[in-house]
Amino acid sequence: MPGRILLVRHGRTAWSVSGRHTGLTDVPLLDEGREQARVLGQRLRRVPWNDLPGAEVRTSPLSRAAETCALAGFGDRATPWDALLEWDYGREEGLTTEEIAEQRGGDWVIWRDGVRDGESMARLAERADEVVAWARAADRDTVVFAHGHILRAVAARWLGQEVDFAARLKLEAAALSVLSWAYGEPAIERWNDTAHLPDAA
Repeated sequence: MPGRILLVRHGRTAWSVSGRHTGLTDVPLLDEGREQARVLGQRLRRVPWNDLPGAEVRTSPLSRAAETCALAGFGDRATPWDALLEWDYGREEGLTTEEIAEQRGGDWVIWRDGVRDGESMARLAERADEVVAWARAADRDTVVFAHGHILRAVAARWLGQEVDFAARLKLEAAALSVLSWAYGEPAIERWNDTAHLPDAA
């Protein structure tokens, strides 16, 4: 049976803290986000992960994901991959949910309504399927460092769900998630795990 895929969302940025949709804008990590990446790396070096020897690592080329990968200790093993770029939000880029809803008549849900002049949900699903196919073809664990919406899309497609199922998968900054198998079927082994972070509940 194929290995697992570990999903790591990048650490906090100024835009993630303020709730602004951050797609292809290359917003850097905050100092807090850099520290989140370091403590995540410390966790992955301990049991049961043991630095994930032999795992294949890929990262979004955007700096907030690539730096999270590097600070966690996986930069020298990682290959940048455009399939892991965040959703292109088009005209919604840089806006909060409240601002977008106001512009669009007072009611807007990204997983239902999509974005204007950006990437369609169908294209987002295609990219997520590419990541899933790559991970399932591997005979070892895989690790990806990327962004909230693309990682949620990957999880939805891993489970065989339509991409809008991702609306039901909350994902925090610097969270660790693991997709694997149960009874021969794709499963969530761990989701939105932030136990390594100092402010974790």
